[in-house]
Amino acid sequence: MDLLLILTYTALCIAIFKIFRIPLNKWSVPTAVLGGVILIGGLIFSMNYNHPFSEMSRDYFVTTPIVPTVSGRVIDVKVQGGTKVKKNDVLFVIDPKPYQFKVDSIKAQLKSARVDQQRALSLVKRGAGSQRTADLSKAKVDTLQAQLAEAEFNLSETVVRAPTDGYVAQLALRPGMMAVSLPLRPVMVFVHAEDLYFVGWYRQNSLLRLQVGNEAEVALNGLPGQVFSGKVKSVLPALSEGQVQASGNLINPQTAVYPGRIPVLIEITDPEFKQYAGTVPGGAFGQSAVYSDHFHHVAIMRKILLRMSSWVNYLFPFH
Repeated sequence: MDLLLILTYTALCIAIFKIFRIPLNKWSVPTAVLGGVILIGGLIFSMNYNHPFSEMSRDYFVTTPIVPTVSGRVIDVKVQGGTKVKKNDVLFVIDPKPYQFKVDSIKAQLKSARVDQQRALSLVKRGAGSQRTADLSKAKVDTLQAQLAEAEFNLSETVVRAPTDGYVAQLALRPGMMAVSLPLRPVMVFVHAEDLYFVGWYRQNSLLRLQVGNEAEVALNGLPGQVFSGKVKSVLPALSEGQVQASGNLINPQTAVYPGRIPVLIEITDPEFKQYAGTVPGGAFGQSAVYSDHFHHVAIMRKILLRMSSWVNYLFPFH
């Protein structure tokens, strides 16, 4: 864009010099050059500040690591990678035998404990037994009932189901593998069937021009030559570079060297984008621009630049 402005200004100066027959001397030429520097520089600086551009923008999506509640050997995998499933559809099954044995064992103990309880109550009624023995038998029955409920819950958890509508990405789980109930050992990554979140990362210098509701445009690397309109949905109020967590370490001033960028959530409202909704994958990279109400006439320069950037996406190295 700067080259285009320079060429346009140069052509305009040549035309003015020719039409008005202005002589080329040490006053006219430097005046024309200085005027061009001031004019073009002012336009570019006004555009950069009032209509910010982010060369780092991406589609984000939410995933859930699937960690089984119980541990065991996987005997069946019901789902296929990338295939959409509904909420509560079976993902995989853990061998239920150890948990079924536990349920059967507690049921047998509970049956015997109930017989003992009835016997103790009968003896108390006849005056041949103590109330304490009856109370202990009741406590044992209650304890076994609680253990049975827990065992039946664990048995039901051997069948792992989808938390929501979505799909499993990059499925590597196979029958015979061990699924362990540890938070750091998920066996699947579940992608939820919901709208993607397009976020542009903007420099902090543009903070005052990033307002909710502002017009925005998006260009994705995977869709060369296409620019889609949208609007700023929210400006996230926190940067990762400033977060502090309770720990045994003091804040390192070296982390303050990098300013960080402001995450801006952009909602793509262009109806033309709907035809690509199923084509653009989560994590797609692109560029974006936000147009404020200040110096709105200068926004045309940013729009041209964004479209030029989108056209460049047709060109990439050969491997």
